[in-house]
Amino acid sequence: MKILQPPNWAAPRGYANGTMAELAVGSRILFIGGQIGWNAEQKFESDDLAEQVGQALRNIKAILAEGGAGPEHMARMTWYVRDRHEYVSALRDIGKHYRDVMGKNFPAMTAIEVAALVEDRARVEIEVTAVVPSAA
Repeated sequence: MKILQPPNWAAPRGYANGTMAELAVGSRILFIGGQIGWNAEQKFESDDLAEQVGQALRNIKAILAEGGAGPEHMARMTWYVRDRHEYVSALRDIGKHYRDVMGKNFPAMTAIEVAALVEDRARVEIEVTAVVPSAA
């Protein structure tokens, strides 16, 4: 996977502007539907945004592993947040959770503020597209 960063642009903070993957025979694309901050039993352990992000990321990592992938295979993430001000205020804690779970893997990301999510207690929902090369 290659990060696409025009040479005269400032480096993004905690994400990539673009990624590119060349698909070979035997490569796989994983599509991970929106994961929220509840555990494997579909129970919320916290209403705190950063804590829910941490749980959603752990959920994503578990699904990646189920597909024979890891955080390094993520090509794209879309984050749906209930409150952009809450998101911006929690960026330091969100970043810590991200690094703890995903390491230094920064795919192309988009964050969107939404009026609501299907689960009332959910503060965030994250979807991922991952590309796994045939050798992985």
